[in-house]
Amino acid sequence: MFTGLIEEIGTIERLEKKRGGVVVTIRAKKTSRGLKVGESIAINGVCLTAIARKKNKFNIQAVEETLRKTNLGSLREGDSTNLERALLPNERLGGHFVLGHVDGIGTIERVLARKSSWMFWIKVPKRFARYLIPVGSVAVNGVSLTVASLRGQTFGVSIIPHTMDVTTFRNLKKGDRVNIEFDVLGKYIERLLRTRKK
Repeated sequence: MFTGLIEEIGTIERLEKKRGGVVVTIRAKKTSRGLKVGESIAINGVCLTAIARKKNKFNIQAVEETLRKTNLGSLREGDSTNLERALLPNERLGGHFVLGHVDGIGTIERVLARKSSWMFWIKVPKRFARYLIPVGSVAVNGVSLTVASLRGQTFGVSIIPHTMDVTTFRNLKKGDRVNIEFDVLGKYIERLLRTRKK
């Protein structure tokens, strides 16, 4: 489980295709420190397992299902990625509960620069729009955000300078694909209501 508060921006150092999946080597000085093989780590909001670690870098493996549902398959060597280690039980929960189980991919429709912030408009597939509510929580590439505005399948999130500085939002532009995880509470409620109707 994660909070959506990014610890560090890592750099994709190497991509190695392996039996339909890919082994990714990520250089990250802060998050690799103390990371143990077998522990979970969120890469652009995707919960993955560290399978190897060396000084200042670690490896994860993304298999077919992960590559199909997320934007990890489009990563290239030299790309930046948001990183967050799993939440410890004695830490403050500053964002919201992020599981690292990406629901689907959204597309950046527009980036609007304001005086003290940026508004990113993101379009999601129609079947996911029901999980968005005004001022509700959403994770975009692993970043815990609040839905500032909602227009059908498109929602807006306001990015403050700090978030722009410490995440890969600073690299995003119109047309880019981002990983979206909707608030887990809404999905559980929907499932429970469907079960009751049967």
